[in-house]
Amino acid sequence: GNLRDANILVDEIKAQTQTGDVDFPKTDLMQFINYLLQTMERDAFPLFNMLRSNFKPCIEREPAFNELLDDIAEKFYGVQRRNPMGMFGDIFKMMGAE
Repeated sequence: GNLRDANILVDEIKAQTQTGDVDFPKTDLMQFINYLLQTMERDAFPLFNMLRSNFKPCIEREPAFNELLDDIAEKFYGVQRRNPMGMFGDIFKMMGAE
């Protein structure tokens, strides 16, 4: 998927809510997703981090969200992930054990 497809999906859901076909959930997580899409369009990494911080309680409800947000940070902002094993992880990676 990409940003364009995500925006098309959200726009379609919003359009259907206006016609009364679908109830668009008004939750913190949906608000976060809406802000996230806008932030990604602007290439604003500091704002991305601020969103993660401000919406931390709703993001942490699902453990996979932080992993997905790390993927977004890597792909859209060029942020390299920290290796949880530190220097040893780098050595294992060089040895092809990963």
